[in-house]
Amino acid sequence: MKKDIILCGVGGQGILSIATIIGEAATAARLHLKQAEVHGMSQRGGDVESDLRLSTEPVSSDLIAEGTADIILSMEPMEALRYLRFLAPGGAVITASEPFVNIPDYPDVEAVLAELRSLPDVTMLDITSLARESGNARGANMVLLGMAARRIEIVSPDQLREAVARVFAPKGEKVVFANQAAFDIGMEAAGNRQSI
Repeated sequence: MKKDIILCGVGGQGILSIATIIGEAATAARLHLKQAEVHGMSQRGGDVESDLRLSTEPVSSDLIAEGTADIILSMEPMEALRYLRFLAPGGAVITASEPFVNIPDYPDVEAVLAELRSLPDVTMLDITSLARESGNARGANMVLLGMAARRIEIVSPDQLREAVARVFAPKGEKVVFANQAAFDIGMEAAGNRQSI
């Protein structure tokens, strides 16, 4: 079994934290793992992308070829569209619905959302509002991870939740609890398929 995941968003949104947690869960499950990251001008609001390849068999390349990604997991809707050429037939897009407008010529938001809604397998939620609802306003990335938890399949939602605890443990019990709560609310909301 294998799962190729493209994680994308804008610098500062926590994409690399998601990659760390998935990687931690995969390592604990003794899976083979390859990861490649592109940071761009991430500290200035530029795009951030990470290829994450998980498999029960050895993986030779750390890059995901066009048309082969099982999941595009995006913190930002326009960034999800940017990587659509990598999505495999039958692949899923799991994305935030609210844009991060960091450029003067950002496309029409309704057009971006309409294009995403036209895809055969998309889950799109307001992760910022869900993070606030969980009591962790800064936990939108954990909401997004929770939304994807059942779709990743090669590691279980429980394995991912435990990885959240291990990764955030150095920051204390309250931080672990807050991030797990955000993860849980994302998983619940995706299970209800409340796509916007």
